[in-house]
Amino acid sequence: MKKERSYNTIYILIFASLLIFTILNLVLGSIILPIGEIFNAFTGGDAPRVVNDILFSLRVPKAITALLAGAALSVCGLQMQTLFKNPLADPYILGISSGAGLGVAIFLMGFSAFGITIPSTLFSNIGIAASAWIGAFSVTLLILLVSSRLKDNISLLIFGIMLGSVIGAIISLLQYFSASNDLKIFVMWTMGSFSVLSPVKIWIMFILILIGFALSIYNIKDLNALLMGEAYAKSLGVNMERTRRRILIATTLLAGSVTAFCGPIGFIGIAVPHIGRLIFRNADHRVLLPATAFLGATIMIFADTIAQLPGHSGVIPINTVSALIGVPVILFIILKSRFI
Repeated sequence: MKKERSYNTIYILIFASLLIFTILNLVLGSIILPIGEIFNAFTGGDAPRVVNDILFSLRVPKAITALLAGAALSVCGLQMQTLFKNPLADPYILGISSGAGLGVAIFLMGFSAFGITIPSTLFSNIGIAASAWIGAFSVTLLILLVSSRLKDNISLLIFGIMLGSVIGAIISLLQYFSASNDLKIFVMWTMGSFSVLSPVKIWIMFILILIGFALSIYNIKDLNALLMGEAYAKSLGVNMERTRRRILIATTLLAGSVTAFCGPIGFIGIAVPHIGRLIFRNADHRVLLPATAFLGATIMIFADTIAQLPGHSGVIPINTVSALIGVPVILFIILKSRFI
C-alpha cells in the first residue's frame, strides 16, 4: 500500500511536469504567446488570428509530435535493454536507424549520382518519410529472417551492430559522391526535427506508434521473464524466437515511425528507461513500461522547449539538445546507480 501511494505521488509529479512543459512549449518561441490568448484559442474565445495561426499550424503539431516521439523511443529503448540485458542498448542498436538513413540517403543522394532528377516537392513531402520507412522495414525484415537461425540474443545483437556498420559505410560512400545540396538536406534530416508535420502525417505516426505500444504491452510478461536471463525465460515456457520477433516488430513500429517522420533522435531511448528504474526503484515492466512512456514524453517536450527558446528566429536541432540532456544522465546513472 505504501509503495502504491509512492507510485501515485511520482505519477502526479510526472503528469504535472508534462503539463507545465507542454504549456511552456506552446508559449515560448521566436514569438512569445500570452497564456491567456492560448487559452482563448483553445476554448473558442477571442484570440488574434496570428495566435491561432502560430498555435494550430506550428506549435501544437510540433508538440504532439515531440510527445509521441519521446514516448515511443523510450518504450522502444526499454525493450531493447531488457532483450539484450545491455544497459546501453537503444532503439537503434539493431540498425533500424541505419536502415532508415540508408533509405533516405538513396532517395536524396543515390538517384542524383546516376543523373536521375527527383521533383523538389518530394523532398519536403512524403518522399523522405516513405524512403526512411522502407529502409527501416527492409532492415527489420532481414533481421527477422536471420534471427530464426541464431542461437541467442547476443548473436542477434552482434549481427545488428555489424549490419549497422555496413550500412553506415554505404551511406558514407553516397555522401562522398553526392551533390552539395543533396548532402545538406540529408545532414539536416539526421539532426532531427519535429517541425510541421501535416495532420495526415501526425495521424499516420500516431496509429503506427499506438500499434507499437499495444504490442509492447502484450510483450510485458515475456519481458519480465527475460529479466532473469534467457535460460530462465525458456524454463518458464517462453518461446524465445517468437518473443524476439514480437519485440523486433514493436520496436520497428515505434522507432521506425519516429525516424521516418522526425529523423534519428539519439540518447532519449537510452537514458529514459534508466531514469524510470531509478525513480520507481522497480524492474517490473508492468510499472516501468507506462512510466517510461510518460517520462519519455515529458523529457522530449522539455528538450523541444529548450530547442525553441526565445532570442533566436530558428530552432536548435533536437539531437543537439537530446545529447546535452541524455549524455550527462547516462554517465551519472552508470557511475552512481545500482539499478541498471
